[in-house]
Amino acid sequence: MSVFDSMVGQERARTELTRAVADAALSSPGAAMTHAWLFTGPPGSGRSVAARAFAAALVCPDGGCGHCPDCHTALLGSHADVDHVATEAMTISVERARSLVLEASTAPSVGRWRVIVLEDADRLTESANNALLKSLEEPTRHTVWLLCAPSMEDVLPTIRSRCRHVMLTTPTTSDVARHLVERDGVDEAMAAFAARASMGHIGRARGLARDEQARLTRAATLSLPANVSSLGSALLSARELVDAATERGAERTKSVDEVERVELARGLGVENPERPPKWARSEFKRLKDAQDKRRKRATIDELDRDLQDLLSFYRDVLVVQVGGEVPLVNAELRVSIEKVASRYQPEITMRSMEAILDAREKIAAYVTPLLAVEELTLALRAS
Repeated sequence: MSVFDSMVGQERARTELTRAVADAALSSPGAAMTHAWLFTGPPGSGRSVAARAFAAALVCPDGGCGHCPDCHTALLGSHADVDHVATEAMTISVERARSLVLEASTAPSVGRWRVIVLEDADRLTESANNALLKSLEEPTRHTVWLLCAPSMEDVLPTIRSRCRHVMLTTPTTSDVARHLVERDGVDEAMAAFAARASMGHIGRARGLARDEQARLTRAATLSLPANVSSLGSALLSARELVDAATERGAERTKSVDEVERVELARGLGVENPERPPKWARSEFKRLKDAQDKRRKRATIDELDRDLQDLLSFYRDVLVVQVGGEVPLVNAELRVSIEKVASRYQPEITMRSMEAILDAREKIAAYVTPLLAVEELTLALRAS
């Protein structure tokens, strides 16, 4: 067993990281080890999984055995020498970056290395990037930075030039299905469906395999092409899609929001966080603003996932139209796919796919989600 067993379909990256761990254990670390790493790869490729595994291996006396207390606590995010930073907010502030730089300057508590795992490095503000840069330029001998981002282009050149790049790829559906069966005990048929429907996104596949509501949500999204025949139905479908994503986003952040309010109230000595005294309202207002941003980010993520599912439907339509000899992502919906495919020419299907991609870009750029999705459903109706 190894902490790297969680890296699905990433043999090349696993080999590189294993070599680095071996060099890191030397009295004078070898060339395979360095102080800053940048993990990139498409959504679902396991960037943060790889970074966590590498962090655990660095603090493990046996190089990542997977069963010792150091491995367990590092993977869970509670190891004294591993700082794991993830955010659902839109940006990572300069204040947060400065606190990490301060952490990086302190010596490890129990081991040889202090490891800082920074997910979503692409969300660092310009000031946060500048604050982080000095620590990467003049690293301490005992600190290792592990940054994660979708691609090299999502990180400033000054940051990425000081990191060793580890590129992850989308795992194959067979790799994901096997992982679900062997590591999560999922039934083979369900694992095959989840791996195919998620298009290799490991976290998404696990959610589809375990959660019936996730499967129902996906089915509702994929029914949209048949429900945009009129102007009214197109606008209604847009509203329903955005409302559902908003509700799921709020549900994702609800428990964290409540814990934060309670902890803030306890820290300030406020009895009722729902009705704080006047002197404490500014602090609660600041917390609410941060939570609103996180909730908005969660909604955008949920909506983008829906649009990816919708894109997979039209991809299957195109495959049928051109007689492609590749498996359908949504094989269980073949009848619906063939019905849509018979109505239009491939050129129109391509325009529908372009409209979905355009909506994703607009939503990522913080265009009002409802307006972007309404424009999309109207375009799908006109196609």
